[in-house]
Amino acid sequence: MRRLGTPFVGGDADFAAKLRQAERRLEKQRERIRKQNRELAELRDRVADGGELGNIKPENIAWIFGTARTGSTWLAFMMEEIQENTIWREPYVGELFGRFYYSWVGNKHFQTKHFILGDHKESWLKSLRSFVLSEANARFPRVKDGGYLIVKEPNGSVGAPLIMEALPESRLIFLVRDPRDVIASSLDAFGKDSWLYERRIEEGGERTALFDMQADELVEKFANRYAQNIRNVKEAYEKHKGPKVLIKYEELRRDTLGTMRRLFSTLGMPADDAEIARAVEKHAWENVPEEAKGSGKFYRKASPGSWRNDLTPGHAEMVERITAPLLEAFYP
Repeated sequence: MRRLGTPFVGGDADFAAKLRQAERRLEKQRERIRKQNRELAELRDRVADGGELGNIKPENIAWIFGTARTGSTWLAFMMEEIQENTIWREPYVGELFGRFYYSWVGNKHFQTKHFILGDHKESWLKSLRSFVLSEANARFPRVKDGGYLIVKEPNGSVGAPLIMEALPESRLIFLVRDPRDVIASSLDAFGKDSWLYERRIEEGGERTALFDMQADELVEKFANRYAQNIRNVKEAYEKHKGPKVLIKYEELRRDTLGTMRRLFSTLGMPADDAEIARAVEKHAWENVPEEAKGSGKFYRKASPGSWRNDLTPGHAEMVERITAPLLEAFYP
């Protein structure tokens, strides 16, 4: 056993790197708790004073839709640096309503007045609108009139059409990435030595069944999920009459500053050019610690096209077959 105070040698270097990662994760959690406590304290004060909730307006909400492993965390972090912007991380509101809704389409009960998301769509869309706004204001009372709530919702993107129909004033960011790179990244995340597996174990280990699936099964599952999510976001994007922007991960990597400038300009969101530049620099790939990058890590490669080295020919063909219409639309 290594005595306290002695330097790390040999295999201890890996332990030291993991320890630093754990310390950073712990500090991030502490900061989130401190921020939540501040927000709760302000909320209690406002309620005690008889104040009304409702700072967050629909037009001050920007939704990031797409699917997992498209760079939505990176994009959200950069956007949070601007003005008074705040991130709502993964509310899964699209999963809550969208997954349920689309699983019932085609069922006879879907068309009756008895099904809660069937007939009377205009009525239940109002309920969906009120639900989202109420929960946003309850959770983020510190968001000011001049700030925006950035909703990072890749895993709830199946519900994008319903959300944008309920909140037509909101801003829509369609973040898309080559499905082959997405599936390659997802396969890496579902290895038993990955960051995601460690997180699931820390959460109690109840959601680890996917980690026991064969690669062929995982590729098919991930490709079908990608197809449904991106197809639904594409539908929402095409129908949305409010501010919207289509961002490809590949162009965000190639020209981050220019793409971020276009995003804020297209959405009509105020952003000082110097602020954007600072946000881009702060969250640049080059500034991610080396020990936090690589296979099995949350920050894996950030190299568009690396699927050629990561997927077998059979897996690549499977992804291309399942996502063919979307590949043709975005990566012809």
